[in-house]
Amino acid sequence: MGFRVLELFSGIGGMHYAFKYAQLDGEIVAAMDVNTVANAVYAHNYGNNFVKTRNIQSLSVKEVGKLQANMLLMSPPCQPHTRQGLQKDTEDKRSDALTHLCGLIPECQNLQYILMENVKGFESSQARNQFIEALERSEFHWREFILTPTQFNVPNTRYRYYCIARKGADFPFAGAKIWEAMPGGIAQNQNLSQISEIVEENVSSDFLVPDDVLTKRVLVMDIIHPAQSRSMCFTKGYTHYTEGTGSAYTPLSEEESHRIFELVKEIDTNNHDGVKSEKILEQRLDLLHQVKLRYFTPQEVARLMSFPEDFEFPPETTNRQKYRLLGNSINVKVVGELIKLLTIK
Repeated sequence: MGFRVLELFSGIGGMHYAFKYAQLDGEIVAAMDVNTVANAVYAHNYGNNFVKTRNIQSLSVKEVGKLQANMLLMSPPCQPHTRQGLQKDTEDKRSDALTHLCGLIPECQNLQYILMENVKGFESSQARNQFIEALERSEFHWREFILTPTQFNVPNTRYRYYCIARKGADFPFAGAKIWEAMPGGIAQNQNLSQISEIVEENVSSDFLVPDDVLTKRVLVMDIIHPAQSRSMCFTKGYTHYTEGTGSAYTPLSEEESHRIFELVKEIDTNNHDGVKSEKILEQRLDLLHQVKLRYFTPQEVARLMSFPEDFEFPPETTNRQKYRLLGNSINVKVVGELIKLLTIK
């Protein structure tokens, strides 16, 4: 029998795409998430035959058995463990679903393979300890990783925690450590793609950084140029908040934009009284407009997260929703390579 995959906290289908990337013989038997907007995106790309709007805490041993699922792929809520959050760990109600699964896994005899993704920081949580205890009670062999897409030649930084586990044969590489690279595998930071390879042409002016953000926040933005091979981690707050939510893009070279920003700083420095006249503000803004700074489009962010070109959002999905959904998703290539590792003989 091929792999029968149960995808939990399925979101927009990142794990499904990762399973396809791994090119294994098998199928997704069910995908479950409480987010109806995410489920609509999933169904738009894959049909709604197996997408279920479900609270994971209602999942039973009997249901998993009926599905004959032998592989579990999941990305539980990261909010209980993020640096920006309250870090309430298992006391956060959003951890309840994972706690439920930790009780469920030892009872599901058919499960042979598990992959779990979460935010960096999960590795030191009580939730992690609870999860590992459940794996050990179930006699799984397990390995942990903290990896980022730049290690897989993708020009995006997104450090995430991963755990892979399987029954039967142990893994052919050491445990008792957190791996920060793929064991003996993919070369790191080789042939990183340039940002110019993923950006779209003739992007709508709707994606230009607004004047109020240019005026007040441009100097704290992470600005990416065509020849660069990097970008920040994109979060669900992208475009809504300026700092720490993702990079912005300019078609200008680094030298060209630097020259313009120096002229802006010169205007600020020469304005000794600290009160900017309307004329000075106009000059400053005119210079900033020359940078042609814009946000990455949802399609570009999807590419940086290794979603395939045929992935798309339903027409009714707003850009705000697209960014939120992508910010909560996974990097398809990283997880796809880990699924290969999970199933290696």
